[in-house]
Amino acid sequence: MKRRTFITLIGGAATWPIAARAQQPAMPIIAWITTGSEAGWSVNLVGFRQGLAQTGYIEGRNVAVEYCWGDDQPGRLASCVADLVPRKVSVIVASPVPAALAAKTAAPTIPIVFQIGADPVRVGLVASFNRPGGNVTGVSQLSTGLVAKRLELLHAIAPNATTIAVLVDPQALSRAEQLVVLQEAARALGVGILTLDTRDIDTAFANLVSQHAGALFVAASSYWVSHREQIVSLAARHQVPTCYESRDFAAAGGLMSYGTDFSAVYRQVGIYTGRILKGEKPYDLPVLQPSKFEFVINLKAAKALDLTVPDKLLALADEVIQ
Repeated sequence: MKRRTFITLIGGAATWPIAARAQQPAMPIIAWITTGSEAGWSVNLVGFRQGLAQTGYIEGRNVAVEYCWGDDQPGRLASCVADLVPRKVSVIVASPVPAALAAKTAAPTIPIVFQIGADPVRVGLVASFNRPGGNVTGVSQLSTGLVAKRLELLHAIAPNATTIAVLVDPQALSRAEQLVVLQEAARALGVGILTLDTRDIDTAFANLVSQHAGALFVAASSYWVSHREQIVSLAARHQVPTCYESRDFAAAGGLMSYGTDFSAVYRQVGIYTGRILKGEKPYDLPVLQPSKFEFVINLKAAKALDLTVPDKLLALADEVIQ
């Protein structure tokens, strides 16, 4: 073999893998956008990644995820969305409503999968549940429908509480609806309601104590998720039986929770995201509503409150944390 030919062959062999790699398709990018904080919302990523995996996508292996944590600061959310959209994002995952609306406004052509607690039709995200239309679909748990049941469970575990305080997020879209349902449910149970309509958690608990409320109902809001450690800690310090909307609070030491199984919800969000990455269109994927709800009791918290949990509640519980 001539020397020149040999050098040419060696050179071609050396450069071929590089050329082949250059022809590999770029890894798709998912933008994860939320108004919450990483510390408060990272637990939801477990279910989301499980859903992605069910469709064949593993973060870091064949799909990339760019995270935008709003940390409850609207200005940060807006700048995150503006920064992520130009990066050739394949799908946007957005939660709750403000994040989903911001994504829809900034990215009218990028597929969006949301997770929200409000009616997506009423807030303007989709045309209908069955036929979303446009570039948006997702999961809506409509948490207002669980309010009366949660208050009933709290009353069952703290029957001597004649006044129940309600911690309400004044910026929650479902605020008014939740309060209407709560007032009706409270009248049916024969208890009074003390509304703590503020995001100042320390002040809310100070008012709760001064007004001698016997129990606390934490109304549904994504804001409380990022502050669950503070709320659970103050409830324990002031010896207030408290009912929350999701298992995360009970797992953090809260007395009890009743609500949507968020791990299942985010798993479905992950599945929808994977299906869209494979080529399906948001307008062909109906907005889903969760059918699985979970009732969790923390017996350690009950013991610290010197509460005896009725056997009928233990029998109803999906999980009892010892």
